[in-house]
Amino acid sequence: MLTIAIISDIHANLPALDAVLKDIDQRNVDQIFCLGDLVDFAPWPNEVIDRIRKNRITTLMGNHDERIAFDLPTVPLKKHSATETQVRFSAIDYTRQTIRPDNKAYLASLPRECRLSFTFGESRLNLLLVHASPRAIDEYIYENHDEQDLRAMMEAKNADTLVMGHTHLSYIRSLSSATTTDPIPKLAINCGSVGRSKETKPLATYLLITLSAQSQFSPDAVTYELVHVPYPIEQTIEAIRMSHIPDFYAHFLERGHIQEFKEKAV
Repeated sequence: MLTIAIISDIHANLPALDAVLKDIDQRNVDQIFCLGDLVDFAPWPNEVIDRIRKNRITTLMGNHDERIAFDLPTVPLKKHSATETQVRFSAIDYTRQTIRPDNKAYLASLPRECRLSFTFGESRLNLLLVHASPRAIDEYIYENHDEQDLRAMMEAKNADTLVMGHTHLSYIRSLSSATTTDPIPKLAINCGSVGRSKETKPLATYLLITLSAQSQFSPDAVTYELVHVPYPIEQTIEAIRMSHIPDFYAHFLERGHIQEFKEKAV
């Protein structure tokens, strides 16, 4: 049996990353992959990169990593208000000012995709790992994305399972079979965010893949599980407030924390 953990979108949130790595270690996971966005929005960009490098985690380049690595301009996004645009610029500038040269060079060295292949008798399962989508480092692929477009992207890359991050919203989506003779199911998966979840509960999320040793592929040969890990979110909130990062990002985490507290109290 082989177990693989896929993490993404840490966004400089060291307490969240440490909690996830501890959970992964307790599960005796064989391999860890990261889909990028190590930096921005929390005050530990160097510490997060150091942790990733120390653990020799194969990591892809996220759009935030790309911007910092190559000194790209910060472009306003249509989905953001004027206030969020301003604080976003400030938070990214914090990373620009604090990133160490060796870590900046590390971000510049990261690849944009990773392919994993596993053989079950005459069948081969092909996994494609990307930060956002197979065609762009900053494209949002939500759970309701057009299936024909998803399938076209996957077929172009010969991928049976597509694993993404970027949206901070996790899901596992089965695609309808193209042919009845194809034994490998097609899946589009978002592994969620470790450090800046946009889901209802403010938990660090990652994907756990378990592959069984079988001579032929069967439905139970591979399992996919989204794992949600609590972490000391108050520590991250307080650290943001004590830094030059706008309090907007502390409020973002605090809103989810308060909602979770209310649910527990009911």
